[in-house]
Amino acid sequence: MLKEAMWITPEADFGEVCPTFCKNIQVKGGLRDAALTVTATGVYEAYIEGKRVGEYILAPGWTNYERRLQYQTYCITDLLKEGDNALEISVGSGWYRGKITRDKTPRIWTTPNIIAEITLIYENEAETVFTDLSWQSKKSPVRASDIYDGEVYDANAVSEMFPVKKASANKTVLIPQEGEEIREQETLIPIRSFKTPKGEWVIDFGQEITGYISVALQAKKGEEIVLSFAEVLDKDGNFYNENYREALCRYRYICKDGWQSYKPHFTFYGFRYIRVDQCPAGTKADDFKAIVVHSQIRRTGWLETRHKNVNRLFENIIWGQKGNFLDVPTDCPQRNERLGWTGDAQVFAKTACYQYDVHKFFRKWLRDMQTEQRFDGQIPFVVPDVLYNFKQSINALNASAAWGDAAVICPWQVYEVYGDTDVLQECFPMMQKWVAYMESTTDDPHLWTGHSGYGDWLGLDAGEGNYRGATDQDFVSSAYYKYTTQLVAKAAKVIGRDYRVYEEKTAQARAAFIERFPVFKTQTEHVLALFFDLTDRKKETADALHEMIVQNGTRLTTGFVGTPYLLFALSDNGYAETAYQLLLQNQFPSWLYAVEKGATTIWEHWDGIKEDGSFWSKDMNSFNHYAYGAVAQWVFEVAAGIKMTGEGLEIAPVPNRLLGDLKAVFDSRYGKVMSAWEYTEKGVRYELEIPVSCKVTLHGETKILEKGKYILE
Repeated sequence: MLKEAMWITPEADFGEVCPTFCKNIQVKGGLRDAALTVTATGVYEAYIEGKRVGEYILAPGWTNYERRLQYQTYCITDLLKEGDNALEISVGSGWYRGKITRDKTPRIWTTPNIIAEITLIYENEAETVFTDLSWQSKKSPVRASDIYDGEVYDANAVSEMFPVKKASANKTVLIPQEGEEIREQETLIPIRSFKTPKGEWVIDFGQEITGYISVALQAKKGEEIVLSFAEVLDKDGNFYNENYREALCRYRYICKDGWQSYKPHFTFYGFRYIRVDQCPAGTKADDFKAIVVHSQIRRTGWLETRHKNVNRLFENIIWGQKGNFLDVPTDCPQRNERLGWTGDAQVFAKTACYQYDVHKFFRKWLRDMQTEQRFDGQIPFVVPDVLYNFKQSINALNASAAWGDAAVICPWQVYEVYGDTDVLQECFPMMQKWVAYMESTTDDPHLWTGHSGYGDWLGLDAGEGNYRGATDQDFVSSAYYKYTTQLVAKAAKVIGRDYRVYEEKTAQARAAFIERFPVFKTQTEHVLALFFDLTDRKKETADALHEMIVQNGTRLTTGFVGTPYLLFALSDNGYAETAYQLLLQNQFPSWLYAVEKGATTIWEHWDGIKEDGSFWSKDMNSFNHYAYGAVAQWVFEVAAGIKMTGEGLEIAPVPNRLLGDLKAVFDSRYGKVMSAWEYTEKGVRYELEIPVSCKVTLHGETKILEKGKYILE
């Protein structure tokens, strides 16, 4: 595809204004089929005779553009008529050329370019129209657009036509669409409209989302709609968005005469609240709607209990995933970051797989990760890697345990849930190189020591304002080295590779770890030792972890590294009751603390909003950060007992009176799985729906149950 097409760019310099490329397509009678294949160095929208082509928002998506740029093919038969057809393709900066790239890396990106071909199939002939110098360009009504800075649109804009010229963009990196399309998913209406104590007009949509605002209203030419965005209100009820940092998040629409509507074209916002800074007289709250956008992933998992706040937590985890699965798994959708952080993704990957069908989503992102891996095996902090230039020296990037380990953990967990051995085959060289990198950069054989990293990011045990927590970096790195090497051995066995060398490395790493780290100090150190099988004193370690939690008021102190495994470490070692107590804890720090503070997504910090209503900080305080939502994996796999292992399905629920009841549904690769339990006067009542013969364990007794529905006391 696109072999004969030319990359084109406007001959004139349009500055911040987004260009539109124009071509008149002549269609003869008897058209049977027509297709448009297109991509851009930026994000684009295509229109034929004013009608939008496709539903893809922010096409062509976000990839490692130096190696991979997706193109899309749309059926346009129904959009074409006999005779002249005006095709227009507008291009915004997007991820390719916007501040998200320019502000963080010395990479030099090109001008706004497109490449396209239109194929027309008739009864007895075919015709193809390519991008070439016969196309024209003009300034679009989008006067400025950026992922961080938002959009300015002038509905009165008119522009003369300009020639195009050949662009120097690369064709060899073009690939067909691999990921899920980003699309508009649902629309929210305001739940309240009010004046703040400062006298500002604020509209609340009741739910933090990723997306944008659409407006429809009567206005006069030159009047403006100017909006600001926020996730939360301050303790006095005033509009607050200092945590957006340098992201301008502009929304400025310059009206024309009469009835009109507008929604942004080339950007997105993370928000629950909008402040109406400027609007025509008579504008009402109902004139505004919030449109949710995320990748076209299908919901596959549901959790439900009678506990209202726990249900809200489950919903918050869902919204956190929706808000951050925008072609890549991002950390947050609002501030000047919104990056594909590998550490966040690996702790949440299996939860993500239970909640949505993200098989295709992760396969695409893992391919980008493969192309971003450095020649020495390093995995960057973010994928796509906009933080560092791929061609810089080896010392430009210092990889971190738990972040780089996404190269192994994510493919393994995708395999476990979807049974996809191809993802292991494809990623296995990357997995091997990552292990080799750890081995080549250590101060101690069979461990990974002597380098910096993110530690137990945002752990609470190092005092107020500390980011990395109190857990020793060498401890974290060496624990992950053993765990990751063990997963590589398992992957090698699944795909028929030599696994024995990695099993030997795993045994050596375990022995070296036990010798080097005989004492565990923090909750996270106890958790990793238990979950990664790094101690011969499991009962003693579990007892100590339980006691630390109890002495802390039955509250956790773990950060990004310890939290995902915390409840597993407890329930797997005789302390399921303690795990449930942590799940149901509503005092800071806890999952339900944020719920009681009004959270509608998962927070980056346990105390993003402090008990007195003040904020943790303004420099790094996202209220839509899914990492701590990884607790849903424990609810699916332990509390409800639904576990996908790669080889098949296992069911082994662990009920508890503290929660009282639970229902989990998972649309697995075998079909619908349902595991529900509730406490009754007679004991525990189980209801199971099993799509395939599998091993079921109830109260320590294991049986093989055939496909069917079961009610068991």
